[in-house]
Amino acid sequence: MEKAKISATQLFILMVLFELGSALLVPLAMGAKQDAWLAILIGMLCSFFFFLIYHKLYSYYPDLLPTEYMQKILGKVLGTLLAFIYIVYFLYDASRVLRDFGEMLLTFAYPDTPLFIANALLMLVIIYITRKGIEAIARSGELLFIFMYFLAIAGFILIISSGLIDFKNLQPVLKEGILPVAKVALTETLYFPFTEAIVFTMLLPYLSNPKKANVTMLCATGLSGINLIITMIINISVLGVDLTTRSQFPLLSTVQTIQVADFLERLDVFFMFAMVIGIYFKVSILFYASIISTATLFKIKSPSRLAYPLGIIVLFLSITIASNFQEHL
Repeated sequence: MEKAKISATQLFILMVLFELGSALLVPLAMGAKQDAWLAILIGMLCSFFFFLIYHKLYSYYPDLLPTEYMQKILGKVLGTLLAFIYIVYFLYDASRVLRDFGEMLLTFAYPDTPLFIANALLMLVIIYITRKGIEAIARSGELLFIFMYFLAIAGFILIISSGLIDFKNLQPVLKEGILPVAKVALTETLYFPFTEAIVFTMLLPYLSNPKKANVTMLCATGLSGINLIITMIINISVLGVDLTTRSQFPLLSTVQTIQVADFLERLDVFFMFAMVIGIYFKVSILFYASIISTATLFKIKSPSRLAYPLGIIVLFLSITIASNFQEHL
């Protein structure tokens, strides 16, 4: 591990940006139809149980990464195998989110640009920032978090001002009972995006005040969950269940409907800014975790050397993971 420290506030910001990340992009929990917001709420509440487990393990081994204390708990062979599986998972997840970014960019603005070029440009920036270390990622998070929330609040006000919201689209609540909603929560939203945040167990040893770890993780998950609930309520209220389900990027479709006083429209670019910020941090954190966990597992003294080879793996995996966007989904 590098000799670095991040504050509880920085950890909170990184977690919120991570969990919003690509979750704002896709039609989240639409298997529950108009009750998607409830599936997100249940998934968020269930994830708190896992965060308590992550924190308990951290309290036992405050100075070790999970890839290290796995070997102490499970033994050398099983611990090493599980640690390697997590490294593969972090790289795989980073490549999936990078593919989300590329597909969004090509669909929205650059249909004639090769996917490789779009993904490579973001990956170069991510390699650069991860080589600078976790403190650089955290400081950039503080700066861009404010900008992202300014865009979110402005967009929320504009949607309300446009008079587009129809809460009848959210009715009837629990039309088919609680079981379909609970199924979606436990099979989809619990994992994506909430328990994906297991990656932050790799960052907890960097926390300057370990006593704030538990509260910080739970508050960050709560805030991001509330944001996702509000987003899905707005999407369904504006677009309706059918259009939200069919839309590749429902929030983009919602933003495109904004029209205030016959002159304020075509605000898609603000949506793009917010999405690029969220996806940038999600890939950066997953990629950074894969670097430091690989370095500790294979006893590599200079983790920054791994940035380029692992970056190339993530980039090529993001291209080969699926032949088109529908297959990717």
